Amino acid sequence: MTGKKFDELMSIMRRLRKECTWDKEQTHDSIKAASLEEVYELIEAIDEKNYDEIKGELGDILLHIVFHSVIGEEAENFTIDDVIQGITDKLIRRHPHVFGDTIVNSNKDITRNWETIKLQEGRDSVLEGVPKNLPGLYRAYRLQEKASKVGFDWEKKEEVWDKVLEEIEELKVSEQDGNEEEIEKEFGDIFFSLINYARFIGINPENALRKTNDKFIKRFQYIEKKLKENGGSITESNLEEMDKFWEESKTIF
Repeated sequence: MTGKKFDELMSIMRRLRKECTWDKEQTHDSIKAASLEEVYELIEAIDEKNYDEIKGELGDILLHIVFHSVIGEEAENFTIDDVIQGITDKLIRRHPHVFGDTIVNSNKDITRNWETIKLQEGRDSVLEGVPKNLPGLYRAYRLQEKASKVGFDWEKKEEVWDKVLEEIEELKVSEQDGNEEEIEKEFGDIFFSLINYARFIGINPENALRKTNDKFIKRFQYIEKKLKENGGSITESNLEEMDKFWEESKTIF
């Protein structure tokens, strides 16, 4: 059944590329932003544990995979079969402990083997697989994670926290000197160190910040709602009044 439905989806996309003027005009570049947006929508659905939405967003992502594949097919660059075969071969190649005779004793062994195999595939650095277009915070997390997999890491979380405190002090010194370029660098170093500490205590910093953003939105919108209920508005209020409702919001969100 799955094979038939997938073939039907491929047929629909091929027809759209021939008969729909909008679909016909699209390129890899023109739909890449929408492809990224669909991934973010999936993440939001996962955060909300909305399984109907997860199902729908996975469908949207599958649509984009098919869309890009048909564009590649038309240009004779690659086909959907090439895409599927490529990922199949990669999964087998990178799991020699499942599909081969490699013996592993822990997940750490598995991840180290994974990075070793990537280098054997032609990469010059274990950091090459981290996309430049990732959000800065998550990219820092992935860079640190990649380096850690091959043994380049702190030994204790206390050492990482000491580094956080050290970077904060360096920022203070830069502020006193008034060197804007150095201030920016030191601020970045603080972020990088905090992300490292998050990794050591088992927290994904991107997820943590996203939850904090959502919490801030809920609390701020509570302020707006309470001000409106009292005949006021956010633009006509003052900090004292807003702070009162902010403290109230903490008991709810």
